[in-house]
Amino acid sequence: MNYPDEQSLINGAKSYDLSVLGMIYDRYSPLLYRYAMRLLGDDTMAEDCVAETFSRFLKSLQAGQGPKDHLQAYLFRIAHNLITDAYRKQAPLSLELHDSLPDDDRMHPENQTDALLQKHQIHLALKSLTPDQRLVVSLRFLEGWNHEEISAVIKKPVGAVRALQLRALNKLRDLLLMDKKENSYGSR
Repeated sequence: MNYPDEQSLINGAKSYDLSVLGMIYDRYSPLLYRYAMRLLGDDTMAEDCVAETFSRFLKSLQAGQGPKDHLQAYLFRIAHNLITDAYRKQAPLSLELHDSLPDDDRMHPENQTDALLQKHQIHLALKSLTPDQRLVVSLRFLEGWNHEEISAVIKKPVGAVRALQLRALNKLRDLLLMDKKENSYGSR
């Protein structure tokens, strides 16, 4: 389907054109879902995030507000705020151990445990970033956005985006290396 440009979508949304609102949903919901799923790691929570993002978008239009430009950035900012709220409400992550393990010899329990621990460590490391750092890293490396697009989302200059990215990557590196050292000492 061929979509109009963002400004046309914004104008149509502000006039409550249902076909345009449908186009906006079709265009951005898969992107928002993928983003939420990567950060939340839960299908239901990701779906709820997308639904609430569009609900808040519609409420802002009804209130005569909403984006003047950068529709995608506006929607991702709403989703980011919802994800940050979910992180604040979440209990610490726990690893699930399953009673039944697959019979496949290629899937050894120790490999599954290592993969789960690594995923858990990365999730905890991402959670330890500031909300803006987490947003920059997620959009840059998981979604493939450029610095200018991210700048529009966080409403900060491109230089600030680069600085946030650098600080976030340094913090992630330090946390993950620290976890690796602690785990290697524990296995001796």
